[in-house]
Amino acid sequence: MKDSKLRFSNRVENYVRYRPAYLPQIVTDLERNSLLRKNFIIADIGSGTGISTKLFLSEGYKFLGVEPNKEMRDAAETFLKEFDKFQSVNGSAEATGLNPNSVDLITAGQAFHWFDRKSSKIEFQRILRPGGHVALIWNERHHTGSVFQKEYEALLKAYCEDYSKVDYKNVDEAALKRFFSPYRYSIYEYENSKSFDLEGLKGRLESSSYCPLPGSVNYEPLMKGLVTLFENEKKAGQIVFEYRTRVYVGQLT
Repeated sequence: MKDSKLRFSNRVENYVRYRPAYLPQIVTDLERNSLLRKNFIIADIGSGTGISTKLFLSEGYKFLGVEPNKEMRDAAETFLKEFDKFQSVNGSAEATGLNPNSVDLITAGQAFHWFDRKSSKIEFQRILRPGGHVALIWNERHHTGSVFQKEYEALLKAYCEDYSKVDYKNVDEAALKRFFSPYRYSIYEYENSKSFDLEGLKGRLESSSYCPLPGSVNYEPLMKGLVTLFENEKKAGQIVFEYRTRVYVGQLT
């Protein structure tokens, strides 16, 4: 498996174009439950191209985007250049480069399953202010419920060799309990979706680090199967990806 900090270097354009955004209701709920205040400094760890970062910047928060991958960091700096409260940081979950006790809230959107959990917990405790919280956020694609969802999952298992190794579902309840221990965490859930035409569906798949690259043995049969699935299940020329967004919030200090 490629180093997790390098896995997305050749997938940045598709990631920016085809990954779903996060719902503004997340910010509203964190504020309503006094987990987020307007004077807070937030650090988004594994901030990638800035999708989750933009959610908070749009609400006026000061934000540090910590990302070890240069290509994704460069994309975020372009994507978020209109926000003067955004600071891009070359760092990782295990070594953010941030000052001790300098952050009120840590977020990680679609990234936590890449972290070394033991090392990142120590680092998060170092940079958080007393009483600070961590919010782990995932847009979790539905795997059942429709023919498309079930058959898409089957394609990934058949042709994407890394899929089972890097799937976010490997972070289970026991892993989250260990990470937040001795504190408890809360869960917020939301329904989310994104529609794709055929080009968009291909781009969404190719934005995933486990998708084989063009020229590899599994690429052509995977794309052939994807086209067939799209043609069989499309409605008005579109396929809808249904997501459940989950936010896990807890203290570490």
